[in-house]
Amino acid sequence: MPDTLNATKQTPGQEAGGTDPVGPFRGVILDWGGVMTNPIRDMVAAWLDDEDVDHEHYAAAIRPWVAGAYAQNGEANPIHALERGECTVEEFERWLASRIARRNGVQVLAEGLLTRMFAGSTMALPMQAAVQVIRTAGLRTALLSNSWGMADYPRDLFPGMFDVVVISGEVGMRKPEERIFRHAAGLLGLESAECVFIDDIDVNVSAAEAIGMTAILHRDPPTTLARLGELLGLSLSG
Repeated sequence: MPDTLNATKQTPGQEAGGTDPVGPFRGVILDWGGVMTNPIRDMVAAWLDDEDVDHEHYAAAIRPWVAGAYAQNGEANPIHALERGECTVEEFERWLASRIARRNGVQVLAEGLLTRMFAGSTMALPMQAAVQVIRTAGLRTALLSNSWGMADYPRDLFPGMFDVVVISGEVGMRKPEERIFRHAAGLLGLESAECVFIDDIDVNVSAAEAIGMTAILHRDPPTTLARLGELLGLSLSG
């Protein structure tokens, strides 16, 4: 599948019906899960409860993978493979299912595990509205997402939201690798310093800052949009 969705043919920094952006920033790059959606921890917690899996048992099982995935010199593990597209969703689901069980001891079903895990995903409407304001103001937007499976993104919405879409499993790179940030900025036709990056994982934020982007660690839409509005000189809080 292609790694970009070009919604417009305007020159970088301009949007149909918009105006020239004011200030040093010409683009905004956003994470998907946990930024454009409700928090991932809420989705996972709902899935654990629905399948009667002990939260602490799940955390203990997956913690070493997560720690390695975001440690500076962490060893490669199934999360790296999944997010870079080096293994299939089905392979990852089998690996994860083998490590967890329901409270009654019954094995968690591997087939469709990730779909069930993220079934509680809902759009963060204030973030969606802000993206529209940003594009109307003449800035370019990009999605930069580490993928845990690629089938569940609402791709029909993307042309109206993003000039560029970069999904890790489609490009063979993942955050916090420097090259994927440069790749996203390059597809926008922008320098790193011209981009604001938003993510809910602090390691990814630090990686973006290391190559010259201005980054925001997302905790909730009101806080993020207040800070982003200050940077862009736009009213994004509704």
